[in-house]
Amino acid sequence: MKKWFRWFYASPPRVIASGFAAIIFAGMVLLHLPYASASGEPTPWLEAFFVSASATCVTGLARIDTGLYFSAFGHGVILLLVQLGGLGFMTAGTLFALFAGRKVSLKDKLILQASLNHGSLEGIVRLVRRVLVYALCIEGIGAILFTLRFLADMSPGRALYYGVFHSVSFFNNAGFDLFGEFRSLKPYVGDVYVNLLSIVLIVLGGVGFIVLSDLAEYRTRRRLSLHSRIVLWVSAFLIVIGTVTILIFEYTNENTLGPLGFGDKLLAALLQSVTTRSAGVTTVDVPSFRDATQFAMILLMFVGASPGSTGGGIKTTTFAVLASAVWAMIRGREDVVLFRARMEQAKVNKAITVTVLSLVIVIGSVMILSITENQSFLIILFEVMSAYATVGLSAGMTGDLTPFGQILLTILMFVGRLGPLTFTYALGSRSGRTLYRNAEGRIIIG
Repeated sequence: MKKWFRWFYASPPRVIASGFAAIIFAGMVLLHLPYASASGEPTPWLEAFFVSASATCVTGLARIDTGLYFSAFGHGVILLLVQLGGLGFMTAGTLFALFAGRKVSLKDKLILQASLNHGSLEGIVRLVRRVLVYALCIEGIGAILFTLRFLADMSPGRALYYGVFHSVSFFNNAGFDLFGEFRSLKPYVGDVYVNLLSIVLIVLGGVGFIVLSDLAEYRTRRRLSLHSRIVLWVSAFLIVIGTVTILIFEYTNENTLGPLGFGDKLLAALLQSVTTRSAGVTTVDVPSFRDATQFAMILLMFVGASPGSTGGGIKTTTFAVLASAVWAMIRGREDVVLFRARMEQAKVNKAITVTVLSLVIVIGSVMILSITENQSFLIILFEVMSAYATVGLSAGMTGDLTPFGQILLTILMFVGRLGPLTFTYALGSRSGRTLYRNAEGRIIIG
């Protein structure tokens, strides 16, 4: 037993992976209890496992209707899993330790650094405190604003219940909702208030806590870090490109944006562009999108949110470094430059590695599910990318998954939440730096 414990605690990636796995299995047990379902019947183990993994990995994919199937206890369990998954269990554990007066060890700081994807150990505990403050403040304000809007549609108690649930779910980019019949925000497709509030919560959760910390200190420092500038510019660029693409491709589609007025079309396209990169909320019928739109959404899902956020994907910074590397190669330059800053080669190599590993995982999963699931290739690719990028949008395949398909998508959500590098580091051991370099070889590329 001690040997197993030492193996899990040997490196930060293993601690993070084992911690998330423990939360998923604990959530599965709780969701299996009769108290968790509205009918009072135990939820099947596989279904409880799938929902628990989807909530902990802040994905939002579900085969059973969250609003109608689960009881208030079940909703509470899902919300707790979403909160732990979004903030990170190490963040929550460190906050409890600080409240208890326990000193945070160097080992814990290393794990926190890996969990939050922070560049250094300096100020890591201070950042953890800020994570809690930012999360609670944003979720609290979001809950109040949602409650005020829902008061027009339901009783005060239910409006508060819905306001808290959706604020936490949307900020953590989870995408779970309580409206029933898998409607998501479809009843509010033309509601500017609900749409803009949802967009703000999703964006704030998707840019990452490091960026939120930078923005909070901007009034005193009067400058943003290079990381924050890249995240904000790339996020804005992807939101605009996604909105324009969805608006053009779906403008005349009678099953999606076609029947709406221009203002509502623009609003729906904007929300869909934002939510496609990680949140899984929607106001239109995703399975009815044209093939070109669904493929564009797959590309947006692959990029995903930003490092240190509640979202998945290869991350906006990875995309920025890759695009800059390609541009530098086209122009015949050796240095990869972003905002007049040269990127170190190790960061470029890491960006390439993350992207290639992600492509291998997605392609391999699509090939396997093409054999086990009776669905078209595009739908399978959409569902796989949604699970891996922890987005939670479905093209209609999740409800018809075979047991094998459920398990594979669960693994994809888990790997996507951890990140491919963290997952591979957790499985194996990282070798140290070699004391020698091999002779340079010459090959022809291109």
